[in-house]
Amino acid sequence: MAEGYLERVAARTAAVGSVLCIGLDPDPADVPPTLGTGVAGIERFALLVLEAAAPSAAAVKANVAFFEAFGSAGLAALERVRAAVPAAVPFIADAKRGDVSSTAARQAVALFDALDADAVTLSPYLGRDAIAPFLERPDRFAYVLCRTSNPGAGELQDLDVGGTPLYVRVAEMVTTRWSGLGECGLVVGATYPDQLRTVRAIAGELPILVPGVGAQGGDLAASVGAGTTPDGTGLLVSSSREILYASSGEDFATAARAVALRTATAIRDAATRR
Repeated sequence: MAEGYLERVAARTAAVGSVLCIGLDPDPADVPPTLGTGVAGIERFALLVLEAAAPSAAAVKANVAFFEAFGSAGLAALERVRAAVPAAVPFIADAKRGDVSSTAARQAVALFDALDADAVTLSPYLGRDAIAPFLERPDRFAYVLCRTSNPGAGELQDLDVGGTPLYVRVAEMVTTRWSGLGECGLVVGATYPDQLRTVRAIAGELPILVPGVGAQGGDLAASVGAGTTPDGTGLLVSSSREILYASSGEDFATAARAVALRTATAIRDAATRR
């Protein structure tokens, strides 16, 4: 049987000594102009940042929308970026998919087979049948949105559902029901460490992906303390813009390498202190 996603994450975490996940969200407005414009510019930028920062990464997460925006050329660029991710580094497609079962099945083929993603992010809004096609791959993984890092997340995710916030219901459902269908975990933003602590208490050892560190203002130390399991695992902490845009000058790759290393060290230190 092929090595599973969680085994690959564990091996890479042990190799780099951190649970840092580097996010690739290349915005053409922020790419150094010397790299070119449009899809060519974002591809070169992403490849150079990847090369510089990957040595500190337990995983790499690419936001699919930043490439899809350029149509077929953007998807081709994403495929090349994915191919450049070192073999030892798990690759997450941040696509936030989830639709009726027939559509979800094709989405799973697109992300797992065509793009060769090791893991994906999914929306739980359509329920179990929208998630199930992604959980039929024993060597792949799905992170289900639970309490996201964006400012407007609470409009839906904090809604009272029979005396319990909706995000808690999602955590309970994924933990007690959907995880029995296959390999899955949760997404909880670093901008909400108290909610992360609540989700961890529900989810037990279920893996949690934590975006929002850095530019979004998430509390790294609080998130590591709230989300790490007792054995020191179960967490990937994702940082995107702080690493990508560590410098707007010609030294952007060098700066990205330095910030990635600094963030990985801070995560490791926070895990030690918790």
